Amino acid sequence: MDAGADNICTQLFFDNHDFLDFRARCRIAGINVPIIAGIMPLTSLSGMKRMAELAGGSRYPAKLLRALARCGNDEAAVQRVGVHYATEQCADLLDHGVDGIHFYTLNKSHATREIYASLGLKNSPR
Repeated sequence: MDAGADNICTQLFFDNHDFLDFRARCRIAGINVPIIAGIMPLTSLSGMKRMAELAGGSRYPAKLLRALARCGNDEAAVQRVGVHYATEQCADLLDHGVDGIHFYTLNKSHATREIYASLGLKNSPR
């Protein structure tokens, strides 16, 4: 922030408590710029494993792991669970006054479009 940044965009996370705690610690430290939440809808188990390696510090909550375990090897079920989970995450973040949400789509924008539609949001200005 001292170098002139005017916002923060977080790495992806799957537990909103991590984001909310980070935001609170920023405010305590006097960092008052918008903090954009980084959300990645899970669309495959292989992608999930790859992201866990790339996004150090991200952890998967037990609730998400249990839901994914119920999917077995059914990739369509994994996508449904991933979209549902991310939708719930986004709704909770919006309820907690998040400054914005950045979606890590990894060229799979259909999941993001489904989340956006499920949240009942009006078209955003560009």
